[in-house]
Amino acid sequence: MNSSTSKIFEKYTLNNNVEIQSRLVAAPVSLFASDTNVIISDEERDFLKVRGKKYGLYILGAVSVTQDSIAFIGQPIAFTEKDIPALAEKAKLIKANGPKAICQLQHAGVLASKEFTQMQPVGPSSEKYNKILEEKGLLTDDNKIHELTNDEIKKIIQSFAYSAELCLKAGFDGVELHGANNFLPQQFYSKHTNNRTDDWGGSDEKRMNFHIKLIEEVCKIREKFNRPDFIIGYRISPEEPFEDGITMTETLKLVKKLVTMPLQYLHISQNKIFQKARRGEGAGTERLKLIHNETKGKLALIGCGGLRSLDDFNSAMNSGFCEFVAAGCANLLNKDLGILLEAGKGDEINLALDPEHPEKYLIPKELWKACLTSPGWLPPIKGEPQKNIKHEVRFKAAI
Repeated sequence: MNSSTSKIFEKYTLNNNVEIQSRLVAAPVSLFASDTNVIISDEERDFLKVRGKKYGLYILGAVSVTQDSIAFIGQPIAFTEKDIPALAEKAKLIKANGPKAICQLQHAGVLASKEFTQMQPVGPSSEKYNKILEEKGLLTDDNKIHELTNDEIKKIIQSFAYSAELCLKAGFDGVELHGANNFLPQQFYSKHTNNRTDDWGGSDEKRMNFHIKLIEEVCKIREKFNRPDFIIGYRISPEEPFEDGITMTETLKLVKKLVTMPLQYLHISQNKIFQKARRGEGAGTERLKLIHNETKGKLALIGCGGLRSLDDFNSAMNSGFCEFVAAGCANLLNKDLGILLEAGKGDEINLALDPEHPEKYLIPKELWKACLTSPGWLPPIKGEPQKNIKHEVRFKAAI
């Protein structure tokens, strides 16, 4: 075993005394493959069967908590008891290979699509978006935003909690609350997307309330079932590119609050793991380092972003900026990534996608189509330069 790589395969005990078998995490990647009849599809089954060996945590990506939160084709859901069998089979498949199974719960907010929800997209604020779309001649009945009422906000938070309960009953070892990537919790915290003046907006503290109440209600599910071993994590994006968007100043203020709550880990979503802060407190310093200075000894920190080679994973683990390292593209490209990393077989790790041999990856067809366009959030294609394209987000072009 490579002595450096072996650090990734050291055990780690979370702050709720749950032991994790390694520091390698499967980042939550959407498979675009869930069946509309609320069953696990063969594509999902085939993908999950062959992944996760030697991982500590395996996070199932972007499971929708309400009908109005669905953002893309084939998105998995956790709405009612009818969803438990599909959730249970996914949890069982993940755990069969050794890691703890974590279900990421998501609400897309203004990024939801009426094509899939048959409902209007919702968000913390509406006037700004609708006005800009109208000025550009882009406003339609399908993309007009409905501004959430106080009661509707509370109902969404309860939906997260109920989805967490369904996941617990289905056999998942925990849930990750998706507060990153421009989805609803981030929309509440950002001044760019939240123009409210009530208890859910205005000051940093009030814009933080959605995060706080969400975590509190999900933690009540753990208490309800007397399951202190049930893992609860939270994912955030540290900065936004908009002039009035989130900077490291707001992020560090949020992190200082999150570490006082009964979370087991914080997951930082970035394109590159060692990206430096652009604006605000600590500008010019690695974001992950700034956050780790606040989380150290209180909860675990998961670092991710652009880790594909053996050296990438070793550098991230040896940086001391995080307790876990997450594989997104690398997990798509390598069915046995954990085994190869543990053995130090860096030369056998696939770093790019071979479009001529889809059988090597068992990637579901809709995700495979996206992979062939090689956007920046998916693996590069062998022999082609990777395009610098971020995951398409509605309104970015409009704002």
